[in-house]
Amino acid sequence: EIKYLEKYLGPRRSSVFLPVCLIYLIIFLVGVVGNVLTCTVIARNKVMWTPTNYYLFSLAVSDLLVLLLGMPLELYELWQNYPFLLGKGGCYFKTFLFETVCLASILNVTALSVERYIAVVHPLRAKYVVTRTHAKRVILTVWGVSVLCAVPNTNINVEIPNSAICTLVKPRWMYNLTIQVTTLLFFILPMLTISVLYLLIGLQLKREKLRQALEAKSGFGQDSFCNIRTQQQKARRRQVTKMLFVLVVVFGICWAPFHTDRLMWSFISDWTDNHLEIFEYVHIISGVFFYLSSAVNPILYNLMSTRFREMFKEVMCHRPHHITPRKHSLSVTRVTLRSTLSDAPLSNGAAAVEAMVEDGEVRVKDETSFSC
Repeated sequence: EIKYLEKYLGPRRSSVFLPVCLIYLIIFLVGVVGNVLTCTVIARNKVMWTPTNYYLFSLAVSDLLVLLLGMPLELYELWQNYPFLLGKGGCYFKTFLFETVCLASILNVTALSVERYIAVVHPLRAKYVVTRTHAKRVILTVWGVSVLCAVPNTNINVEIPNSAICTLVKPRWMYNLTIQVTTLLFFILPMLTISVLYLLIGLQLKREKLRQALEAKSGFGQDSFCNIRTQQQKARRRQVTKMLFVLVVVFGICWAPFHTDRLMWSFISDWTDNHLEIFEYVHIISGVFFYLSSAVNPILYNLMSTRFREMFKEVMCHRPHHITPRKHSLSVTRVTLRSTLSDAPLSNGAAAVEAMVEDGEVRVKDETSFSC
């Protein structure tokens, strides 16, 4: 029986179980700590309750679900591919979770990109559209749509004793069509849309830089408080947009192997040994990148957002959160920026991001130090 199962179902344990398990363990630790910190920072600080951060909170919750519930099941399958001991309920939960999180993640990133586009390109409309109430409604809709679209996608196949595997038992053509349509609607089209949106955002920011450079050369309104506040807001907006752009690029890179894996399985009908060997490597790589995408976002926030970085340190060092009085410099060449994702002052007086205005361009640098 064992030889029969290995002939038709392959070996029970993956040949790369140990190295993949080690990589998954590192991703798990970094991802869980990072996403818990992200949720904690956003939840406990009112200055972080912005529409953009609501989407980042939703994305962090999605990532935590993948790491806490999805990764253990994935490791179990690598260790023992069959029989699947969790039964039909466990199989349904596993596939339902993966499908829901996949859809919710791409829809969250798409909604976040649309919010950024409106905030940068249509700032007047943003006052009515980019609000916390609207963000909550969009996030609830995103999760509702994800759950509904994930419902019909799983079952369990049992042919002989000890051969239970978690796989689809629908007709192959139906599975293939589902995968192809899902990839088109929930990856290719959203990524194309996001690319166009960030192209338009980039053009708008470039126009603003040119306009600011012309104003600096002419000296028009440089000493006015309103002009300095406008420069602060634009500097913050550029930094936030850059961070989210990098987030989207990393998201696309991490999820591309996952969808490549699914498309290979749906398009190839006559499998050869070469196909199987290539698919095995793609499957391993897609799994690593899939889980990496759930761990990398908090790292990006820490690297690219002064506000997140300081608040991460506060949470990790158990420092109390205090608000210091706001200070403004009316100097032509120097203004004080208080945050990256918020217009509120940094806590504890721990940090102030200095923006040096040279030739009409705001250059942001961090001039602070923080130690536990």
